[in-house]
Amino acid sequence: MKLTLLFGGASYEHEISIVSAITIKEKLEKFDLTFIFCDSEHTFYLIDAQDMKATTFSRGEYKKMPKLTLSQGGFVQKTFFSSIKHSGTVLSLIHGGDGEDGTIAALLDFFHINYIGPRVDACVFSYDKTYTKYLCYAKNIKTLEYEVLYLDEHKDIKIEYPLIIKPARLGSSIGVSIVRDESGLDYALDTAFEFDRSVLVEPFIEGVKEYNLAGFIANGELHYSIVEEPQKNEFLDFEKKYMDFARSEQVLKAEISEQLIAKLKTNFEKIYTGLFEGALIRCDFFVIDDEVYLNEINPIPGSMANYLFEDFPACIELLDSSLPRNKRAKVSYEYIHSISRAKGK
Repeated sequence: MKLTLLFGGASYEHEISIVSAITIKEKLEKFDLTFIFCDSEHTFYLIDAQDMKATTFSRGEYKKMPKLTLSQGGFVQKTFFSSIKHSGTVLSLIHGGDGEDGTIAALLDFFHINYIGPRVDACVFSYDKTYTKYLCYAKNIKTLEYEVLYLDEHKDIKIEYPLIIKPARLGSSIGVSIVRDESGLDYALDTAFEFDRSVLVEPFIEGVKEYNLAGFIANGELHYSIVEEPQKNEFLDFEKKYMDFARSEQVLKAEISEQLIAKLKTNFEKIYTGLFEGALIRCDFFVIDDEVYLNEINPIPGSMANYLFEDFPACIELLDSSLPRNKRAKVSYEYIHSISRAKGK
């Protein structure tokens, strides 16, 4: 199976994307892999497998490698006398902006390139945490109460302390703060507004139970990972999540009841079905008083949540075999021809 790993992008999660790609390279070594790096200037580079190491990017060595352009059906490498097209299914590993905001999805759709990843509409509802709240309301999924604050708008927060404050459109716990009383509020807001013009405010619940579940639809059937109970202190900060993205060993299954697993899967199915087809996603849930609440959707989870699956390569192969196909409108110019005939032209 031919597979193109696309990673990098112009976002605060650029380095995490590189870590994901290096980790996935090891997990999918049986495939015919092509590596394409998108730098912060949105230039695409073809990376040799032996150069898939962090220093290639941190030292700028990738700039000596072949540049690629996009054409219908794939990425093109131009040589002196001809061109080479790289047309394997793209596995999108660009986290945050570009990858999870719908930019790359729109680009791949435009050039009719097969890809594993969230489509544009799925990105809209998962990239912005405010829109995720709207999605949950529409699908009858419980979430924590919340308020949205904007950079140029000042208003009092009604939610009681302690609070957790998050940039609305950012992952990996970047810019996230726990605020225990009013004295820490201004600093937390300043930190979050450094990364986004809108922030989400939610109650911070001490010792809340959290569970992660990943999955995808292939051949009309939902395929689930194990349920993981992540180990954490108060919350997973950037450094912890950065290291988390490099995980490749399968984690232990959470010791919870079959009834709770069924509840988590039911909520996952509500979120996924009709929106995330073509993607492998991970949902992070809270459980409060035996009720399941969605915390967030990870439309392109770090290292594709490979550590939650017993046979991750088989999952990618299965997903690739049943990707959604966009139906393109046929342009016939019949209307223009009929007008021309009517006018005798």
